[in-house]
Amino acid sequence: MTDTVIADPNATVNGAKGAGLVRVVLGGGKGVSEISQATSGMAATAEAGDHFGFSRTTYDADGDGCTDLVVGTPYEDVAKDGAQLADAGAVYVIHGTPTGIGAGSRIVGYTQGELDPVTSTEAYDWFGYAVKAGSTASGSPYLVVGVPGENVTEDGKTYADAGCVEYVQGSVKVPVSQKDPGVPGNVEAHDRFGYSLTGTNRFFAVGTPGEAIGDAKFAGGVTVFNHTLSAGLPTALLGLDQDSVGASGVAEANDGFGTSISMTNYRPSGQTYNSDALLAVGIPGEDVGTTADAGSAAVFRVQPSGAYTETAEIDAADLGETPAAGDFMGQRVTIANTDTNVVTTSATVRLAVGVPGRDTSSVKDAGAVRVLRPLDTAIGWTDKILVRGSGLPGTATARDYNGLALSSGSSNLYVGVPYSKASDSSKGVLYVLPWTDVDGTTTAGATTYLPGTGGLPDQGVAFGTVG
Repeated sequence: MTDTVIADPNATVNGAKGAGLVRVVLGGGKGVSEISQATSGMAATAEAGDHFGFSRTTYDADGDGCTDLVVGTPYEDVAKDGAQLADAGAVYVIHGTPTGIGAGSRIVGYTQGELDPVTSTEAYDWFGYAVKAGSTASGSPYLVVGVPGENVTEDGKTYADAGCVEYVQGSVKVPVSQKDPGVPGNVEAHDRFGYSLTGTNRFFAVGTPGEAIGDAKFAGGVTVFNHTLSAGLPTALLGLDQDSVGASGVAEANDGFGTSISMTNYRPSGQTYNSDALLAVGIPGEDVGTTADAGSAAVFRVQPSGAYTETAEIDAADLGETPAAGDFMGQRVTIANTDTNVVTTSATVRLAVGVPGRDTSSVKDAGAVRVLRPLDTAIGWTDKILVRGSGLPGTATARDYNGLALSSGSSNLYVGVPYSKASDSSKGVLYVLPWTDVDGTTTAGATTYLPGTGGLPDQGVAFGTVG
């Protein structure tokens, strides 16, 4: 039985607008749990603009066999030494139990300084802007927390918003930034290292969409690590950007390479386990020809040595369409291996790419999700376009921005429309589609989660935020 985690980071809690909450639809029809900073056992207060639920991830933190939920609250104000540190951020670990999660769960909250005492909690760090957790190949639980607003000091100079991540594995808790030995790139102001995160049992990756490549500001980059600790740090394997050898395109100002990233396992031919990974990278600010911000995405195969190969580069022109300005293709990406028990082929890998600015024939900025097989020789020949009313339930309305909320697992694709303007889903909606339905091999139909139905409270502002 699978639980479904659905966030509404803009929700009002106890009268505090934008305090945020998370709802967990328990598998097997066991009901719905609501978790916020007002939940019993939570040593926090729901405050306006905290955005509890802005980021989310799950893992078994304590090895008790129950899944634990990690919730990022990057705009949490933190009291310290008599002052309020605005937007310092916090994360909360809500421990699962055999009967569910929420009220009655053990809940532990951390500011950056509480998680890692060698660091400091500071205003505007956005601790918890992104979170990613799981287990390493050796079974050790790990947690990565993005702190893209962290100021980093190197050689006596402080760089605003250079960013870092906090990496936790077992008893190791360590900050990692571009000033650390072996980590590619230079510490620069507004890099925002840690803005996006992804990972598998063997690798994790950090998005740095503000990275300057040469003179191109905010061109963006991604750094890939493995979980092997060397001198107390995870091992940096490679840095990627659009000027990397073998990568398509050219690093240009405001491309935002790495705004969204997603990773899944890859088993090479002749191998008995998933030794490699596929990394999907969203590039929403990419200009296609002279068309501004049409956006694109790329997929790279990463090997344990750090060697990599670009397996796909996708934009509207590659898919036989005329690029449209402001589509922002790649604002969100999610990639999934639907069967990790066999050698990875085109048949087992799916990539979903959000295109939130896409217009329909009659509706502006309705948004869409493109689903592709990124290992196909001819990319796009099995391309599916999911819009509300065609591939997704509901009706597309202006400024829905479908494609802003995406997640996936081996069985399902999760498509949220938290900014839906349709009258039947004005508080937001989440659609869960089996990959086999997207492929057209089954017709089970999408499961729709909507405030006011299926035991969900009839309340919401941006319900359906996932990914």
